[in-house]
Amino acid sequence: VPVGASAYAAPYRRAVFTHFRQEEDRYLKSGKLDKELEWMDRIADHVQSGDLVLFNESFASTNEREGSEIGREITEALVESGVEVVSVSHLHMFAASFRGQEGVQFLRAERLPSGERTFRLLPGEPEETAYGEDIYRRIFEDK
Repeated sequence: VPVGASAYAAPYRRAVFTHFRQEEDRYLKSGKLDKELEWMDRIADHVQSGDLVLFNESFASTNEREGSEIGREITEALVESGVEVVSVSHLHMFAASFRGQEGVQFLRAERLPSGERTFRLLPGEPEETAYGEDIYRRIFEDK
């Protein structure tokens, strides 16, 4: 498998599960959060100690407080069961709830003082901003 590095090493995993945000049910039988929770339930039926679960903006289909609490409870249950969890999230309350916990590592996308993005991930504590104001200014004010 190609990687963007000169070398790569990772532990063996029996299984890797992914939980990504999904689109709205086009038949409107259920909402996005309902679909996310159903998907998580299917993962929970199969995940075992030593497996890896990758979350990408999971539980962001509800408000910050509720999504953060759902994500935190599920993540803690998985970790307590011996599952490794990697999560990408803009939910600050979710990320901040893991500050100071053993085995937790935070990574952030590098931003230069000019605001330029390098697309490098560096160790760094969660921030409350997603830099939406920067994007807004670049599009609407820098013309």
